[in-house]
Amino acid sequence: MAHIIVLGAGTGGMPAAYELRDKLGKEHRITVVNATDYFQFVPSNPWVAVGWRERDAVTFPIRPYLEKKDIGFVAQPVARIDAQGNALELRDGSRLDYDYLVITTGPKLAFDEVPGGGPQGHTQSICTIDHAEQAWASYQRFLDAPGPAIIGAMPGASCFGPAYEFSFIFNTDLRRRKLRSKVPMTFVTSEPYIGHMGLGGVGDSKTLLESEFRSNDIKWITNAKVTRVEAGRMFVSELDEQGGVRKAHELPFSYSMMLPAFKGVDPVAAVDGLCNPRGFVLIDEYQRSKRYRNIYSAGVCVAIPPVEVTPVPTGAPKTGYMIETMVTAIVHNIAADLAGKPATAKGSWNAICLADMGDTGMAFVAMPQIPPRNVNWFKKGKWVHLGKIAFEKYFLYKMKHGTSEPIYEKYIFKMMGIERLES
Repeated sequence: MAHIIVLGAGTGGMPAAYELRDKLGKEHRITVVNATDYFQFVPSNPWVAVGWRERDAVTFPIRPYLEKKDIGFVAQPVARIDAQGNALELRDGSRLDYDYLVITTGPKLAFDEVPGGGPQGHTQSICTIDHAEQAWASYQRFLDAPGPAIIGAMPGASCFGPAYEFSFIFNTDLRRRKLRSKVPMTFVTSEPYIGHMGLGGVGDSKTLLESEFRSNDIKWITNAKVTRVEAGRMFVSELDEQGGVRKAHELPFSYSMMLPAFKGVDPVAAVDGLCNPRGFVLIDEYQRSKRYRNIYSAGVCVAIPPVEVTPVPTGAPKTGYMIETMVTAIVHNIAADLAGKPATAKGSWNAICLADMGDTGMAFVAMPQIPPRNVNWFKKGKWVHLGKIAFEKYFLYKMKHGTSEPIYEKYIFKMMGIERLES
């Protein structure tokens, strides 16, 4: 009997545990280890931050749902990974041995890389449910005394979709409250142009998003290197194509939500030879560590090179469909290894995304993620807004009921009229 530990219970870890149980059967032991005892549906956080959702609607306790599938659960942070000894050392000093380790921790949020940034500083975040609730509390105070707002992404960021989402959701909510005329908005981003999204653009994303910003009176600054944030002031160096300072900005704000750069979480980053300098897990084409052959990884915590060099560092995103295929590849490759067979399954490097815009939405397909592409598709419509609302309910239902089905292919592909994506 093998013991497989899944480290992290997010949108990669929970499906990984369910799929492992379905594929491997009852003869093998599966344990999920997570720093908290609840699952959070991170894509809903922009709604939480403006009061359109409450915590109970987008979170649920993990233990009872995993136990129904005979999957163990430990709600405790990991202090150290003993990769040589095949064990996790937990914060309480206990030790969990494993035969296989699947790392799906998500990222460490590197707010500290910009002085004054982040929820402990002067900008809000929607990266976790706790941050989104803090952003909602700050927003309620802001509504009593509206003023300039800055939304965007810090240098080194790799996940831009939620920043665009939040800017339009924020805009829509203010319009509904009849307060939009009191709030000048600026989108500040490390991207070289609007709609780049860490992907070199997708379809006509640049033109469409610039048009949306103009139509909604949202100004923007690209190639933006935020150097520090003070109470009510953001200091931004706007770079030219050669990386020189084109213009220095000192922007006033009454409210700001800025996505941070990501790093690998500390216990993962500390393992010798496991990660790159930013702490992301180095994997081969089979989602397997290049150094430790019984460690696999999927999701935001894996190392993916940027699509292109940009004046301000800009990472590549890992979207839900890509993560789903990474997880499936891991499950099949662990099963193969247990059967004494070589690994053959590979994750997809295709990107697919639904983003809400308040009362409409945008969707894109990039296949493969790195250009040139076979499919390069970007669309806007009310159907995306409605589709994401429905997908939230669908995903939470599936996470509670132990699905091992490919969620994106079952739902989003069907909604888009796509059979499946092949690279």
